[in-house]
Amino acid sequence: MSRPIRPVLIASAALAAVAIPQAGTIAQSGTGVVQSISAKDKQQGAEAHPQLVAEFGGAMTGMQAQYVESVGKKIAVQSGLSNAQSDFTVTLLNSPVNNAFAIPGGYVYTTRQLVALMNNEAELAAVLGHEVGHVAARHAAKRQSAATRNAVIGVLGSVLSGVLLKNSQVGQVLQQGFMQGSQLLTLKYSRGQETEADNLGIAYLNKAGYDPRAMSTVLGSLAAQNTLDARLMGSTDKVPEWASTHPDPASRVRTALTRAGSTAKGVTNRDLFLSRIAGLTYGDDPKQGIVDGHKFTHPDLKLTFTAPNGFYLVNGTRAVAITGQAGKAQFTTGAYAGDMDAYVRAAFASLTESGQQQITPGAISRTTVNGIPAAYALARVASGGSQVDVVVFAYEWAKDSAFHFITIVPAGNTALFDGMFQSMRRITAAEATAVKPRKLVVDTVKKGDTVQSLAKRMAYTDAQEDRFRVLNGLAAGATVTVGQKVKLVTY
Repeated sequence: MSRPIRPVLIASAALAAVAIPQAGTIAQSGTGVVQSISAKDKQQGAEAHPQLVAEFGGAMTGMQAQYVESVGKKIAVQSGLSNAQSDFTVTLLNSPVNNAFAIPGGYVYTTRQLVALMNNEAELAAVLGHEVGHVAARHAAKRQSAATRNAVIGVLGSVLSGVLLKNSQVGQVLQQGFMQGSQLLTLKYSRGQETEADNLGIAYLNKAGYDPRAMSTVLGSLAAQNTLDARLMGSTDKVPEWASTHPDPASRVRTALTRAGSTAKGVTNRDLFLSRIAGLTYGDDPKQGIVDGHKFTHPDLKLTFTAPNGFYLVNGTRAVAITGQAGKAQFTTGAYAGDMDAYVRAAFASLTESGQQQITPGAISRTTVNGIPAAYALARVASGGSQVDVVVFAYEWAKDSAFHFITIVPAGNTALFDGMFQSMRRITAAEATAVKPRKLVVDTVKKGDTVQSLAKRMAYTDAQEDRFRVLNGLAAGATVTVGQKVKLVTY
């Protein structure tokens, strides 16, 4: 959660493509329908680009970003959209979620987190080729009729209508409210369109000389990461919320391998890739705040809070989602002009769109939490055949700034988040300085090293071996060999 926060949640859908209206000249090729980059495409892409970059934590610079750009341009020209690499803009985003997408106009994006999950250059090319394939096949335009407006689908918006609210009416209302104010839409593609984008990506890999089996292996890593994330979140669903806009990658792994051919050949540039991505920030950037277990700390804003046991925190550039089986919450901010009552009412109002019935809170109460002036209110809302309680708990951080939680629980269970509300406090300068990011390092397996011994070096207190295996694409039971390069996450 970065300093200039608006009430917009993080967008996060692995291997997703963002839709803006497409235009251009359609031409038939031997591999299918492709689209050139028209002047209108370039204009629309240029207009959307700054919003996308801001929504995903900003663009990274330096050697790592330059490397991703070079691979992205190499694979993008295979699409037939343009024969000039200079017509493509490839951006490495400073985001801790697994995401990649492309939009018309030659704009291609991937997050540093997704790059860290990959294990060779061919996999990077496969992901970016898949996204360019969506644009080349005009998938966004074909599904544009399903979209009524442009908005980024946020994590909390997805989960609010999920396990707790069972896609009930209130869940849909709250989801729409949490989406309000964002600018771009991540569309859900059909299984057929995902397969077509996979196939186009595989064709681009072949044309560029990469091992086309990389599409299958990177989808396998995504599937494994999805399963691990879901387990760490305490969910029985194998697909976490940020993969909800795509079919489960696991269902596409075998199809992609069959398409590529199990004996296919091509370059992977594994060691080169690992050397280029070493040093990437892994997980949260301290400038956006750090999640450590149940604790969130923001060194720049000088604040910290702790979620209840059994809850999973997902940090974004503009908000933090707090997810559990018993309730859901969001931590964010809004415009503040010194009136806490007005601020709380505005937070409730943000949950509904124009023309919908407003969620009206009861009396607004005042209190103090660890020396911080606070205000809170509750609204009981019908949710299908039952009711839920929505609480806004706000803190006056300064005369011109405030933060707040929005929580949703089954009626009568608001005490679930009382400890979290009371845990909010300011941190000292020393505490802020002590917040360090996790980094991706590449090491060479030495004699005596095992998966278990290497995993103990992972900068986590839970699931160290599982995290190490997923990060390195190692199946259960797979071992490491002397001289092999592996990825680790350390402080």
